Amino acid sequence: MNRAYLKLIFILLAVFTCCNVANAQLSSVKIDSLVENAMKKFNVAGVSVGIVKDGKILYSKGYGVKSIVTKEKVDENTQFAIGSNSKAFTTAALSILVDEGKLSWTDKVKDHIPEFKMYNDYVTENFNIQDLLTHRSGLGLGVGDLMIFPNGSDFTIKDIYSSFQYFQPKTAFRTKFDYDNLLYIVAGEVIAKVSGMSWEEFVQSRILKPLSMDRSYSSFASLKDRSNLAMPHSEEDGRLKQIESFGDQINGAAGGIYSSSNDICKWMLVHLNKGKYGEKLDKKLFSEANHQEMWTIHTVMETSRNPVYNSHFSGYGLGWFLDDKKGSFHVSHSGGLPGMLSFTNLYPDLNLGIIILTNTADGGALLFSAIANTIGDSYLGLADRKWTDVIYERTQAEKFDINGVSKDVWKVVAASSKQKIDPASYVGIYADKWFGKVEIFLKGKQLWFKSYRSPKLTGPMSFYKANAFAIKWDYQDQNADAFAVFSLDEEGKAQSIKMRGISPSIDFSFDFQDLDLQRL
Repeated sequence: MNRAYLKLIFILLAVFTCCNVANAQLSSVKIDSLVENAMKKFNVAGVSVGIVKDGKILYSKGYGVKSIVTKEKVDENTQFAIGSNSKAFTTAALSILVDEGKLSWTDKVKDHIPEFKMYNDYVTENFNIQDLLTHRSGLGLGVGDLMIFPNGSDFTIKDIYSSFQYFQPKTAFRTKFDYDNLLYIVAGEVIAKVSGMSWEEFVQSRILKPLSMDRSYSSFASLKDRSNLAMPHSEEDGRLKQIESFGDQINGAAGGIYSSSNDICKWMLVHLNKGKYGEKLDKKLFSEANHQEMWTIHTVMETSRNPVYNSHFSGYGLGWFLDDKKGSFHVSHSGGLPGMLSFTNLYPDLNLGIIILTNTADGGALLFSAIANTIGDSYLGLADRKWTDVIYERTQAEKFDINGVSKDVWKVVAASSKQKIDPASYVGIYADKWFGKVEIFLKGKQLWFKSYRSPKLTGPMSFYKANAFAIKWDYQDQNADAFAVFSLDEEGKAQSIKMRGISPSIDFSFDFQDLDLQRL
């Protein structure tokens, strides 16, 4: 999920009107109008919305199309990638194992995975199971995600175990929130080692099957019948294009599940019932004590002092964001993979849950914020604040500014096309301790960048300024083009490369800034 989406989650609630008039809960007709208007405004191909209230599925419906190519309609059972909403399934799986006495939340990770090694001995020795889940490792945002983004790399779980020792911490251990995916993948391997089955097998058999989430799958590979699968889309110059489904990662613990609004409604109900399920709530998925552990703040975050919502706290639990709105506890999480976005919102005090699934990047995040806020506000007794219009107006100028930055870079590149450089000064093989080898080579007269381990990160390099080049990746499902800045020796020969994304809104999982490529 990129920086723009996270920014929406954290700051959109600072936008408010001064009204505080009670508003009736939205009718199905009003929800239809809300979703259809937001889809048009934010250019979204397909959406599925589910609402649970007072122990029942109140609403579950699809809108738009699964694919702009086939034009097949979305329904309440259409399957979408839910991305990081999978993290709550990982913490639920660990809760089950804690309930069974097979591990403890305070178990040291190294006791289950001896190969696990952090950036210093103290952190390695004291890193426990909950540290894997709470984004407080001291490492930076999205650190190491280039091992899993884009998909198609050959990195293994052992590569991930050993990678953390090479990253430079950004903050002190357990002091600050910085979102992380790789540590959830490690948590998935803890589940595998303790349970004797893979994360995918455990989630499918111990969570999805008992809850009768029959149209949900713990991996893309296990989704054999894809007749009702939503395809991902991205936007380019205002037009939608269909892109490839992301496929599976090393394991799915950080973002591997495919599900539908109807099935996620069942998932929301088990949480609103504190782990109980079944027609008479006579079955238990996890204990109330461990449910409380998941919904307890473990990493404190900055609180938005929004006078309309009268919020007092904000933080991260185990796989969930936690805050309060108008005196009501609010539990949420978003999820994103290329062209797929999701947003889960729970209001336990109101016995309310809202799920929005979309199959369009960028616009999908704006849409799910607008829909979730509007529906949530109606149950909180707040006036209709025209979220769709507010978010649209707020983000149009920002979108123009962000797109302008990238366009300006390529204008400079075009203007510098006749600049004479010595390609031999840059050609060679470079290596990073966790990412492995890359090669700078000539294809005809054009310099190219090629990653040995992540083959989609290949593309032509164009002179930008000084010792900096702009790379246009062959992979264009996401806006991830990057700068490569060379350091030269006294003879003018390149010795190392530093990188960063070109677009200010580049997905944080393209953590080029964490690379330290040295000439071999």
